[in-house]
Amino acid sequence: MALYALGDMHLSFMAHKPMDKFGKVWKNHEEKIEQNCNRIIQSGDTFVITGDHSWGRKLADAKPDLEFIANLPGEKILLRGNHDMFWNAKKTALLNEQYEPRLHFLQNNYYCYHDYALVGTKGYTFEGPFLINAKGQIISWNPDDEKQAQKLVQREAERLRTSFEAAKNAGFKKYIMFLHYPPTNIMEIESVFTQMAEEYGAEHVVYSHCHGKLRYADSIRGMHHGICYHLVSGDYLNFTPEKIVD
Repeated sequence: MALYALGDMHLSFMAHKPMDKFGKVWKNHEEKIEQNCNRIIQSGDTFVITGDHSWGRKLADAKPDLEFIANLPGEKILLRGNHDMFWNAKKTALLNEQYEPRLHFLQNNYYCYHDYALVGTKGYTFEGPFLINAKGQIISWNPDDEKQAQKLVQREAERLRTSFEAAKNAGFKKYIMFLHYPPTNIMEIESVFTQMAEEYGAEHVVYSHCHGKLRYADSIRGMHHGICYHLVSGDYLNFTPEKIVD
């Protein structure tokens, strides 16, 4: 048994939003996902998919994409992404009722993997507009937009704490934390999300959302303050699930 993760499938079997215009890596990416998952993931493994599952704006439009995911091997746990318009965060329980046991939706709850609690939320990272000096260096950001972004950050932080606390109250002491957005932006050394990971002693933080070579280094990767950070964006991994733990 192993725990794998991959994000940003951006499926569009009904919405018809081809992704190959964003680069060669996206050409026939659905086939890559299917082939790589079937090659790597076993039936007893757990597979966390970190958001941006479907371009379908309504659940009816997203159903073919969710069916594709449900047919992949392993126990699938889905995190909400910024493009997952079909998923109303307040109605996650209804999604779980409809798709259990084939799919599990992670929002204000937790799932277990051995003695780990898998916790998470969409998260949020302020991505601009940044203020740039004459040398092209980022020196600050627009304070008005940043103020609105902080409201979204706090909302997502509250949801993440709900997830952590639910697991803690159930007796878990080991955590793996999942986000869709990166835990920090390009100007941050830490954030409420990294602080919470350290507060609860998460061993791994897994996130996606960063697309294209110019964005892969936007946030933390590798070991940082004793926590292993994983970027699992689909194009970054060439749509190959990454093993997080055995």
